[in-house]
Amino acid sequence: MLTTPESIRTLQRKLYCKAKQEPSCRFHALYDKIYRGDILGHAYSLVRSNKGSAGIDGVTFEAIEKKEGVSAFIAELEDALKNKTYQPDPVKRVMIPKSDGSQRPLGIPTIRDRVAQMAVKLVIEPIFEADFCESSYGFRPKKSAHDAVDTVAYSMNTGYTSVIDADLSKYFDTIPHAKLMAVVAERICDGATLHLIQMWLKAPIMEVDKDGTKRNIGGGKGNRKGTPQGGVISSLLSNLYLHILDRIWEKGNLQQRLGARIVRYADDIVILCRRTKADEAMAMLRYVLERLGLALNEAKTKKVNAYQEKFDFLGFTIWMATSRNTGNNYAHVQPSKKSLQNIKDRVTELTTRYRTANPLGQIVGEVNATVRGWVGYFHHRNCSTVMAKAKSHVEERLRTHLRKRHKIKIRGTGYVMFPNSFLYDECKLYKVPTTAGWTKAHASR
Repeated sequence: MLTTPESIRTLQRKLYCKAKQEPSCRFHALYDKIYRGDILGHAYSLVRSNKGSAGIDGVTFEAIEKKEGVSAFIAELEDALKNKTYQPDPVKRVMIPKSDGSQRPLGIPTIRDRVAQMAVKLVIEPIFEADFCESSYGFRPKKSAHDAVDTVAYSMNTGYTSVIDADLSKYFDTIPHAKLMAVVAERICDGATLHLIQMWLKAPIMEVDKDGTKRNIGGGKGNRKGTPQGGVISSLLSNLYLHILDRIWEKGNLQQRLGARIVRYADDIVILCRRTKADEAMAMLRYVLERLGLALNEAKTKKVNAYQEKFDFLGFTIWMATSRNTGNNYAHVQPSKKSLQNIKDRVTELTTRYRTANPLGQIVGEVNATVRGWVGYFHHRNCSTVMAKAKSHVEERLRTHLRKRHKIKIRGTGYVMFPNSFLYDECKLYKVPTTAGWTKAHASR
């Protein structure tokens, strides 16, 4: 985790405090902060730590550091921003396969553009952070997906058990630029900063064919909607646009009026209702989204009685269960079947027989890194049963890999030669924890 330099932290604190103390203040002197050397330098470090791939120009971090050097790269960008000659490159579109067989478009700006976007984010994020509501958890400092999940569970434990599991239809592709920029301009009236954001929204989108041919497939000055997933600034902008929904819910006192509590992580939205209020809350959600120029994905949006059905949120499956010890009802939260299957598939892929030529240490190292990252997120709340299944699969896959590596056909012989103690002591396999690290909080119906 990179530490923010004190000079930048001081600036961010001042901006945050000013915004918090003066809700109607519009900031006009920001652009000269964006091209400050310390801010661009830290922006480069942050972008570098994300380990993203090259954009449409093919320039990698290694190429920057080997050829011109980081200092020269930052100096060139600083000069372009200062003299207002900076122009963003087209965004490279790649398609990411999804588990259901469909594909999700990801937009990858060039490293130069990502650093510029990160510099803007460092400067303007504290201003908007002062405005964001407590119900918003996505892409925010000191807030996490676990916090959002815990709030859902707490709400269910206190009677909000009629759940609207909302899914927005192509959210990132449908954000209207004009309305988004109007929201940004509520707090920022610095024309040069607004122009930068506008240029990124209007950047052409290009694909690279297998033969290396580049094709323009969208974006450009005529484009009126969308912010590409993958851009550094996109997460903040998309969060900011849906802040309008949070603000309406909060200022309209809808939690009390409708008995409906909203929990939002970026465009993942759950509305938890007292039993009789779900229809009114759904009607209000549709009304607000329509005014924003957005729409629900009707096939994936559903109303759930948490005592009778389950729903998924941020990789977890949640429902009202009954404690075997006390008989009380409580919000049960465990990694979803899809999340478990994803890690199983990845471990299977890493330990396939076609990789037996690779050094065993490399195989185990890759498995450990993958599983440790998965556990780091999903070792939360009622995860013990799922963790045990993941642990068993990891052990079986490594044992099977060792059998293939040593040409042992009989499965039982594999258990004798490669017991669990061998996997952990000799191969140094990471041991998946199977005990949840929290105390269950049960609540009566």
